[in-house]
Amino acid sequence: MTTTTDDDLPELLPRDESNRALAAQVHPADWVNPTPQGRYNLVVLGGGTAGLVAAAGAAGLGARVALVERHLLGGDCLVTGCVPSKALIRSARAAQGARRAGALGVRTGEVAVDFPAVMERMRALRAGIARHDSASRFRDLGVDVFLGEGRFASPTTLEVGGQTLQFARAVIATGARAAMPPIPGLEEAGVLTHRTLFSLESLPPRLAVIGGGPIGAEMAQAFARFGSQVTLLEAGPRLMAADDPAASAVVLDALRGDGVDVRLGARVEAIRTTGELRSIEVSGGEAVEVDQVLLAAGRAPNVEGLGLEEAGVSFDLRAGVVVDDRLRTSNRRVFAAGDVASRYQFTHAADFLSRTVLRNALFFGRAKASDLVIPWATYTDPEVAHVGTTAEAATRTGVRHGVIEVPLEDNDRAVLDGEPAGFVKVVHDPKGRVLGATVVASHAGEMIGELVGAVQRGARLSELSTVIHPYPTVADAIRRAGDQFNRTRLTPGRARLLRWILARQRGA
Repeated sequence: MTTTTDDDLPELLPRDESNRALAAQVHPADWVNPTPQGRYNLVVLGGGTAGLVAAAGAAGLGARVALVERHLLGGDCLVTGCVPSKALIRSARAAQGARRAGALGVRTGEVAVDFPAVMERMRALRAGIARHDSASRFRDLGVDVFLGEGRFASPTTLEVGGQTLQFARAVIATGARAAMPPIPGLEEAGVLTHRTLFSLESLPPRLAVIGGGPIGAEMAQAFARFGSQVTLLEAGPRLMAADDPAASAVVLDALRGDGVDVRLGARVEAIRTTGELRSIEVSGGEAVEVDQVLLAAGRAPNVEGLGLEEAGVSFDLRAGVVVDDRLRTSNRRVFAAGDVASRYQFTHAADFLSRTVLRNALFFGRAKASDLVIPWATYTDPEVAHVGTTAEAATRTGVRHGVIEVPLEDNDRAVLDGEPAGFVKVVHDPKGRVLGATVVASHAGEMIGELVGAVQRGARLSELSTVIHPYPTVADAIRRAGDQFNRTRLTPGRARLLRWILARQRGA
């Protein structure tokens, strides 16, 4: 039987009805581990997205499967990542929409955010979604679910709760955690991470966010919209360094428009804690005094304490488990997927990487991770979504390319919605094949799918011009990108020919 304490599960504070319901599904206190059933076709270590997809998929194919999770089934996505963060973002967007309603002729009066109610809503929604990741659901799928510390004992065995699991194949899917940079005073400051942020019960009057990546940008904007005085500290020259620079610029303007004090080139040198006050010393600037600090400065793979040495699995404390393009480790019986072994640390990436593992581990497949076309989205307002290469990356690597950009200020729906800040940008090769795309728009994450498909099938921009979108929609900007490319193909020679044909028609 498993036992947990508040110290074990800080992400499930407060112990209200919703969090008790969540815990009862993803880490039941009365759970009794099953008796191992001989040699398993697949043992999965880690019950986040990658592990759950692998376990459910293998069981659905008739394999004998064991799933081992030491903490909470569902992992970061359910408990401390995608689900709770997007719930907060939705509430923050509603608050800001109400404040800006006057521009649309709607009078709302003063807008007040009930932060405890926002958090209560998030916890209730999270608990409702948790049924998809529950221990009982996976048991009913035919998976042997073991809750406890799992550790490899040999290249073909794993131990958990005093029991030994034998396997033909195994997959490591232990995920990643917040990286803790060597900042003096960081530990003493009791900083928030994604693991503890969603347990807040009161709104921090002053919040510092360290790190200007997707998580930092999303949460900085959300908490500013809730009413916190937010300072975002980014050591680099711009926000969201993996995205198109123009997209970063739009997000920067949006955050500053929401009142976030964004400081670029601001390296944190130390944090001094006095009572409930944190004073952050920043390079080249004055100290920032705040009530809470959110650390969003990267991720570190969970590779410690897994017995990887005993399993003959090579790993790196920074990069994670070392895998080849088929997601095999140095132990050919063991595979790895998700944040512990991939630079694409997204839920959807973990999902499809696990599908690659299943094909290769169970059926001697030759599927390659490099064949996957993986998009990403950052859920700021406006959102930023991307797939494939950027113009910046193409230039850096010497790839011949062109760029087509359609600003949303020329899109009727964006103008009507009062959301003209953004664009659709498509990078293409000399023949017009789509190499990559960036969308900055209110619902860019919903729009990027069409462009993911274009990259996957090697489609030309001219094909996008033939896709009919309802009018008015922001997505019609994608079609216009195709139209714009077609106009670039109208060479002077072709233009003269067309004029000659039209002149002959008039003469007829």
